[in-house]
Amino acid sequence: MAKRRLLKKSINYITGELFADCLAHKCYVAGNDPQQCDALLTRILKLQDEYISRISHTEPGNVKGFYKQLRDSFNADVEAIMDEIEKLN
Repeated sequence: MAKRRLLKKSINYITGELFADCLAHKCYVAGNDPQQCDALLTRILKLQDEYISRISHTEPGNVKGFYKQLRDSFNADVEAIMDEIEKLN
């Protein structure tokens, strides 16, 4: 159970950093669309909820493959959000 707890903490930390970056971009960068930033902030929060709930309900049988797929898909989603934050200007 300790590994799940650490994984949840890591996901919370990463999504928190993404949220802070997007919020700072919304508040301090001139000429951006606040509605687009709000949509991205909502997407970050939904991403966090989705992955935390997926960790809580591990598939029986192929646990190692489940966590490998979870990690890969989470990294891909984080990369996509970081690209969208860069394109907000």
